[in-house]
Amino acid sequence: MLLFRSLAFNLSFYVATTLIAIFGLPALAARKGVIRVAQFWGRTVMLLLRVIGGTRVEFRGLENIPEGPLLVAAKHQSALETLALTVAFEDFAYVLKRELMWIPVIGWYLGRGGMVPIDRSKGAKTMAALNAAAAGAIRDGRQLIIFPEGTRRPAGAPPAYKQGASHLYAALNVPCLPVALNTGLYWRRRGFRRMPGTTVIEFLPVIPPGLSRAAFLAEVQGRIETASDALLAEGRADLARHGHPVAVAMGGSVPATDPSGTL
Repeated sequence: MLLFRSLAFNLSFYVATTLIAIFGLPALAARKGVIRVAQFWGRTVMLLLRVIGGTRVEFRGLENIPEGPLLVAAKHQSALETLALTVAFEDFAYVLKRELMWIPVIGWYLGRGGMVPIDRSKGAKTMAALNAAAAGAIRDGRQLIIFPEGTRRPAGAPPAYKQGASHLYAALNVPCLPVALNTGLYWRRRGFRRMPGTTVIEFLPVIPPGLSRAAFLAEVQGRIETASDALLAEGRADLARHGHPVAVAMGGSVPATDPSGTL
């Protein structure tokens, strides 16, 4: 059953994504139109995930999201939070690697949506370009989303925070909203199966501007990791209740022995 539901969801995900990308092309005329298409895509995929895959996404701490321009620092375990976070913010912009802008059609949306690309090949010039693009997004009152570890990390992997988030925090002088989650237990980084249950994305109290870069990095990592560890424990218990126990090992989530033979 798990394999069948996962297959059905994955097929529906790609079909829905393709159709939304095609029929949403007129929205490329305006940035806000692209944002609305992305939010519709996020809601659609989460609906399919709940109905077909049996996985519900729960947002906690929505009251911690302030109005106005904001730096959002989120844990990154899977593709799920990338699409789910689109529905939580009115006018988001992702910090992402430049290569994603080269993907046919998807790159058009990213460019017209005002995302903030990083060209890692330019060395020291990268930060200057990042500053300029990020400052533009903040001036427009947007919510700038960055994954401080730079890439997806398996659930339970040791933290590997980089300097990009602290650099933006110091440069932009806006509050930072830390985001914890346990999505990697349900939508694994390189896995095919979508695990049933309730995955949680939690918005933590904001970190006000004004800290030193070192103090900010320690604070944001401490908050995100502590909350994410608690959510991992909650997620393991949730999966066990659904008959799919998962052991979180150092470096990734590993399915435990499943007597049904579906794992």
